[in-house]
Amino acid sequence: MTRMINGFNGNTAALPEAERHLVERRQRLLGPSYRLFYDHPLHPVRAEGVRLYDAEGVEYLDCYNNVPSVGHCHPHVVAAIQRQAAVLNTHTRYLDEAVLDYSERLLATFPAALDRVMYTCTGSEAVDLALRIARFHTGAAGIIISENAYHGLTAATAAISPSLGDSVPLGPEVMTVRPGPGMAAEVEAAIAHLARRGIRTAAFIADSIFSTDGVIADPPGFLQGVIEAVHRAGALYIADEVQPGFGRLGSHFWGFMRHGITPDIVVMGKPMGNGMPIAAAVARSEVLERFGLEVRYFNTFGANHVSVAAAAAVLDVIEAEGLVANAARVGQHMAAGMRGMGEVRGAGLFLALDLGNAARAARVVNGLRARRVLIGASGKDGASLKIRPPLPFTEADADIFLSALADTLAHDA
Repeated sequence: MTRMINGFNGNTAALPEAERHLVERRQRLLGPSYRLFYDHPLHPVRAEGVRLYDAEGVEYLDCYNNVPSVGHCHPHVVAAIQRQAAVLNTHTRYLDEAVLDYSERLLATFPAALDRVMYTCTGSEAVDLALRIARFHTGAAGIIISENAYHGLTAATAAISPSLGDSVPLGPEVMTVRPGPGMAAEVEAAIAHLARRGIRTAAFIADSIFSTDGVIADPPGFLQGVIEAVHRAGALYIADEVQPGFGRLGSHFWGFMRHGITPDIVVMGKPMGNGMPIAAAVARSEVLERFGLEVRYFNTFGANHVSVAAAAAVLDVIEAEGLVANAARVGQHMAAGMRGMGEVRGAGLFLALDLGNAARAARVVNGLRARRVLIGASGKDGASLKIRPPLPFTEADADIFLSALADTLAHDA
C-alpha cells in the first residue's frame, strides 16, 4: 500500500484503547483508501478560528488547513449558511440573483479578460472541466504538468497527478517538467516531445505555488516565459488556484498574479466556500463560448444556494478583516523566524521549510503534533515542511508555531 506523506502507518497497537477501536472501526467500514495524518492520529471534535479541539478540550494550533480559508466555523459564514438553508437550496436551472451577484464579485477579482465562470462542487471537478474545455477548444490532447503535481481525484485529474504515486499511472499524452526558473525551456521541450509522438499540446496546468512540488514561489515572474511558450504552441494555460488562491500568498488575490500573467482558465476549490462544496473554473469568454454552445454541461449541486451564500460570506470576511494584507504581514514574520532553520520558500501564508531529509521532516511533523501544532510535508521526497494556516493567523499564533518548531528541531538535532 502506498503511504502518503505524513500518513498514519496503520499500526494500531501503540494507540490508546479508545483510539485503537475507532481506527479499527474506520478501517473496517471505510477501507484502506481513507488515510489518516500523523503517527498518532488526531481526533478533533470542534474547531474555531485557527484552532482545533479534541474530546478532552486539548487545543491544537492549525498551521495546515487551507480549506477553512477564513478560519474554522467563522460566525459570519456559519450565519450565512444557516439563513440560506432555511429559505431555499436548489440548482442553477432556475433564475436567481444570488449566483449572479456572487459571480460579479468573484470576476471583479480577476483581470478583465477572465470574464466567465462555470461552477462545480470540488476542485477536482473544476480541473476536470478545465481539461475538457481546453481539449475541445484546441482540438488537441497533450497536457504538461509539474513533476510532482496534484490536480485531483477524478480519472482525468488523477492522470495528471504524479504525486498520487506509481500505482496511479499518468496519461499517455501527459508530460512532466521541473518547476522553477528555467521552466519555460522545459515546457518547450515537452511540447516538442509530444509533437514528435504526434500529440499536439492542449494545455499546461500548474498550481501557482507548486504546493506538492515542495512550494516553489520565486522568483516572481518565472511563469511568464512558460505562458509565452504555451501560447506559441496554440495551447491554453490553466492556473490551479485551489491552494494558493483567495489572497493566501499575500501580494495578490490570486497566485498567478505574482508572475504578471493572465491565464486562459483558472480553477479554484473548496476554500472559496470555507469548506462548503463549491468550486469553479473562470475563463476567457472566447475559450468558453463554443464549448458552452455545443457541449452539454450541468452540475446539479454546483453553485447551489447554500454554497453560494457561504462563498459570498467568505469574500465579505476577506475584505472586512483585511486578510490578504494579513497573509503578507504574518507570512513575512513567519518566514523571518524560520531563517537559519533550513531553506525557507513560499509567499504569504504558504511556506515551506526544506530540511533536506524526508525522515527528519516526518519526525518534525510528528514532533510538532505532539506539541499541539499541526503542519504537513511536501515535495516528491517529503523533505519540506508545509505550513499553510487559515488566513486569520496572527503574529501571536506565528510565534507559538515558531517556538514549537525551534523546540522540535532542537530535540531532533
